[in-house]
Amino acid sequence: MSVLLSDLLLPGWAEGSDALIGLDAVTSVTGSGDEFSLPCHTADPELFFSEDVDQITSAKQLCRGCPMVTACLEGALSRSEPCGVWGGELFEGGLVIAAKRGVGRPRTRTLDGSSTCEPLGQELVQAS
Repeated sequence: MSVLLSDLLLPGWAEGSDALIGLDAVTSVTGSGDEFSLPCHTADPELFFSEDVDQITSAKQLCRGCPMVTACLEGALSRSEPCGVWGGELFEGGLVIAAKRGVGRPRTRTLDGSSTCEPLGQELVQAS
């Protein structure tokens, strides 16, 4: 399955608001001959929407060398992008996040053995 940038547009999202920066302002560098040399145009689009940590890191590295990285990030923030790597940052639910959370329950202990949870202060009583 391929993800196209046009598939991510929500109908009407850019209408009526000057605060939102559309994808055309970021991805079309017209007149310079660089229209399709941007990393998001030349790399596999699924790389920018992957769940794999290594692929997310690769996508972020591709963004670092892009001449449109600042405009892309500003646009993604203005649109509250629901997911993916935009402007070198990872988005989830419209917010920039540091990393995707792994599958399963969060750890209750750190790698050094200390607890990440505060004690309840009372014993749990089993119902009869």
